This record gives sequence, C-alpha cells and structure tokens, in this order.
Amino acid sequence: MKNLILILVILVIVGAAIAKIVNEKRKGVKCIGCPDCSSGKNSCSCCESE
Repeated sequence: MKNLILILVILVIVGAAIAKIVNEKRKGVKCIGCPDCSSGKNSCSCCESE
C-alpha cells in the first residue's frame, strides 16, 4: 500500500511538471525556467541567444 501511494505521488508531481511545460510552451516562452523571458524584458541571456 505504501508503494502505491508513493507511486501516485510521484506520478502527480511528474504530471504537474509536464502540464507546466506544455502550458508555457503554448504561451511562447522560450526558456521556461527564466522569469525574465516571460516578463517582456530582453535582459535574459537565454532569450538573447535564440
């Protein structure tokens, strides 16, 4: 029973991460981990390289 609960918790965490990535990519964010890329500023080094 403990293993089942652990597996379900891990699946929920992974599912939430995948949903976050999909939603951000639909918004057009180039690098999801960078808070400056979605703010409209061009001061993000990862956004400048693309």
